[in-house]
Amino acid sequence: MKLSDFKYNMPKTAIAKYPEKKRDKAKLMVLNRKTQEIEHKTFKDIVDYMSKGDVLVVNETKVMQARLYGKKERTNAKIEVFVLRELNREENIWDVIVDPARKVRIGNRIYFNENLWCEVIDNTTSRGRTVRFNDDAGDIYKAIEKIGQTPLPPYIKRDVEPADREYYQTIFAKEDGSVAAPTAGLHFTPELIKKIKKKGIKVVPVILHIGLGTFRPVEVEDLTKHRMDSEYFEIPEETAEEINKALESKKNIFVVGTSTARAVESSVTAEGFCKPNFGWTDKFIFPPYDFKITKKLVTNFHQPESTLLMLSAAFAGYDFIMKSYKKALKDGYRFLSYGDAMLIV
Repeated sequence: MKLSDFKYNMPKTAIAKYPEKKRDKAKLMVLNRKTQEIEHKTFKDIVDYMSKGDVLVVNETKVMQARLYGKKERTNAKIEVFVLRELNREENIWDVIVDPARKVRIGNRIYFNENLWCEVIDNTTSRGRTVRFNDDAGDIYKAIEKIGQTPLPPYIKRDVEPADREYYQTIFAKEDGSVAAPTAGLHFTPELIKKIKKKGIKVVPVILHIGLGTFRPVEVEDLTKHRMDSEYFEIPEETAEEINKALESKKNIFVVGTSTARAVESSVTAEGFCKPNFGWTDKFIFPPYDFKITKKLVTNFHQPESTLLMLSAAFAGYDFIMKSYKKALKDGYRFLSYGDAMLIV
């Protein structure tokens, strides 16, 4: 398939600027691959599509408050430092993006407050830098959490608000490491999870830390030439066991989000089972693709020509997904990170 196959016209008015006040009150479009029917529900109705013995796989990654503002030593020039990932815990070394990049050179120090500063030790890309935070800063994750801002996606055109710290974090979030939320998970509430568990559905975690690559546009028409950024993931042993139990007993595995789908599909044995695993994945899923673990997919409505839309199309079928997006726009569904949800069964 070609990049241009995934073009569609998404008006700016379709982009949700805020989430639903009550997370599980978002709209839910249900796509039935067998009958090719589309249903319109509310997210809390998702429990009606689940049966005892099914498994719900969620991503426990936590969004870091990745956007820091500091001042350059001597000149006091305001510099934005967007933290991407930790490279070396003992040395406090991190990958970051700086803005304005032309003002930031190797050897420069950027001060955030009296307790936290960093020194640039390498240039990685035009805006990318490797920095070392000061030794006496303590836990860098905690320091970032305290002074950083929520890294809202570039397409949400408004200022970050204090409430975004909660809005842009799933209820499953435990492990710091993402710079974007696994947005399909944003719709779940503790009450809904309680209901799901009460019905006999096992809720199991994986981790995939989402990097900035999730917003990087695909720049090649021939999709086989596109390369994904590597992202760190973990599949715990208990999660693999529950998934395999469900596979053996022909139960459904509901995978929450494209990040979770990439994690589990990156960890498949030759026999088609899930294996406990950790490491880095650059798996790019686009049509046609044979999903081994994912039996049902929970996702949001994605940007034109995005790898997230391509994965959704690989699961639902290209024609069906494009038809559903057309319908969603016509019916006033809200798109992207803070928008409505889709369940593909």
